[in-house]
Amino acid sequence: MIALIDINISNINSVSKALDHLGVDYKVVNNPDEVAECEGIIFPGVGSFNIASEKLKLSGMREVIKDNVINQQMPFLGICLGMQLIANTSLEGGESKGLGLIDAEVMRIPEDHRHKVPHVGWNNVAHDGAGVFAGIEPDADFYFVHSYRMVVNDSSVKCFYTDYVGKTIAYVESGNIYGAQFHPEKSQFNGLKLLKNFSGLC
Repeated sequence: MIALIDINISNINSVSKALDHLGVDYKVVNNPDEVAECEGIIFPGVGSFNIASEKLKLSGMREVIKDNVINQQMPFLGICLGMQLIANTSLEGGESKGLGLIDAEVMRIPEDHRHKVPHVGWNNVAHDGAGVFAGIEPDADFYFVHSYRMVVNDSSVKCFYTDYVGKTIAYVESGNIYGAQFHPEKSQFNGLKLLKNFSGLC
C-alpha cells in the first residue's frame, strides 16, 4: 500500500488515474496517522512552495513524513512541487522551509532570450537506466511544468539533468528518497514505467 499524500496542493486525480492504470495498491492520505500504515509515499504537488510549506506544518504531515522517511526508511517519491519540498528551503513567495530530506535549495529559473519561464513541455532526461529508470530508454522525454528548480549542495545525492537555461535538475535520488521535477503521470510510457518501478520498491 502506497500513501498518496493530499494536503490540497495538487490535482490528485491525474496521479490516481496513473496508479489505477498500473494496478498499484494505494490510498489517498490526508490524515498523518495513516502514513505509518503504508509501505511507501508518493507526494505530488503543484503551486507555490511557501503555501505548501505552511500546509505541511498545519496538517501535521511535516514531522510524520520526516519520521517515516528518515527513521523508518520508507520509500518516498516527490513529484514536481513534491520534489522541491524535500529541499531545505525555497525562495518562492519569500524564503520558506521544506522537509529538509536532502541538502538543497529551490530557486527561480532565470529567463534568457531563448527560454521562457515557466518551463512547460517535453524535455529529455539523461539517466543511468537503473532503479526507477530501469526499462526506460536513454535520454527519454518527460513532461515538465515549473518555474523554480532545485540546487543540490550534497555531492552524494544522485542527480539527473535536463537542458533548460543550462543544466536543470530533473531528478534526485538519495537512499530511499526519490524526486522527479517532471510529471511522470503525464509522461506517457516513460512516466508510467517510472511509477511502476517505484511501486516495486515499496
